[in-house]
Amino acid sequence: MRVVIAPDKFKGSLTAPDVVAHLTAGLRAVSLPAGQTLEVDGIPVADGGEGTLEAAVATGFTRRSATVSGPTGEPLTADFAVRGGEAVIEMATASGLAVLPGGVKDALRSSSRGTGELITAALDAGCTRIILGVGGSAGTDGGAGILQGLGVRLLDADGNDLEGGGAALLRLAGIDSSALDPRLREARFVLASDVDNPLLGPDGAAAVFGPQKGAAASDVQLLDAALAHFVEVLAHHFGPRAAAAAQAPGAGAAGGVGFAALAVLAADRRPGIDVVLEFTGLADRLAGADLVITGEGSLDEQSLLGKTPLGVARAAAAAGVPAIAVCGRTTLHDDQLRAAGFRRTYALTALEADTDKCMTGAGQLLEQVGAEIAGQLARGPLPDPVETR
Repeated sequence: MRVVIAPDKFKGSLTAPDVVAHLTAGLRAVSLPAGQTLEVDGIPVADGGEGTLEAAVATGFTRRSATVSGPTGEPLTADFAVRGGEAVIEMATASGLAVLPGGVKDALRSSSRGTGELITAALDAGCTRIILGVGGSAGTDGGAGILQGLGVRLLDADGNDLEGGGAALLRLAGIDSSALDPRLREARFVLASDVDNPLLGPDGAAAVFGPQKGAAASDVQLLDAALAHFVEVLAHHFGPRAAAAAQAPGAGAAGGVGFAALAVLAADRRPGIDVVLEFTGLADRLAGADLVITGEGSLDEQSLLGKTPLGVARAAAAAGVPAIAVCGRTTLHDDQLRAAGFRRTYALTALEADTDKCMTGAGQLLEQVGAEIAGQLARGPLPDPVETR
């Protein structure tokens, strides 16, 4: 009997590798009938945001580290992953809310420069295909910091380099790209993002995501104006592709990092879960499996928009393998779970109603669920009707 475990993290509780480990322990705690053996293939996955780096490392990428500029300029050590000529960069490790000093948000000054410096580190490692997993960014700078980290000079009217952050772009007067890393001409970029927002306007990076980064209403207006000015100057320097990129779906991702990735790096934007499932080789590893177990902390309406569990369930369906979902909690009804492709769903809140205890004790609860799944497998095939436990 072969079981594939391919979950996302349980946010605030367990990483995806932790989830794999606890479910595996539960599955192995049950004695199978004579003649039956259990093979478990653990594949931590993610949707392109937090956890993407861990998924890459668990799949065989080698973890590397580099000292880069943090969101507000302080140096920090950030990791990325390399396998052959391919690199996976999780933007949040260098330019995310989670690495702000003291957790203090700085919506106007936070920069994506450290992510550009990570790209340079990946180029130094010989990589020519670079996956940018975006999400959780601290700033709204349109990816200006990434360009600065790659050698582009953003200049004010006096010819001085602009400081980091979106607000400074209001004073952008010129661009010097003569020192832009020439290795970028041979590199190919994948923007792993599910965000469809354009860069500017009421649906843009500042308006929609700025408040999450600490931007007040007046800050949102300032940042949107600064980004509009950035587009104008960038288009004058790099050509009309930059202007078109501002309206492209995904340009507003990660504080507008999607814009710079599309306009200057010519990135190919793809759904994050598709990118992760590709580099983990999930489709091939499902061959011959009897069951796949996936899940995340909260299985809800957002999950149905392309999050990890749905992506895994679709891959399982294509391979003809039944899928089970395990989650901390679910707000979905049985008909929604059936449409999503789950044969059965286990919510940890069914075992522990106290959400605080459920989160702190998620590992032990997952082992209980793993044991229950193994017991069902020992009794025979899973029943066809969807069942939520």
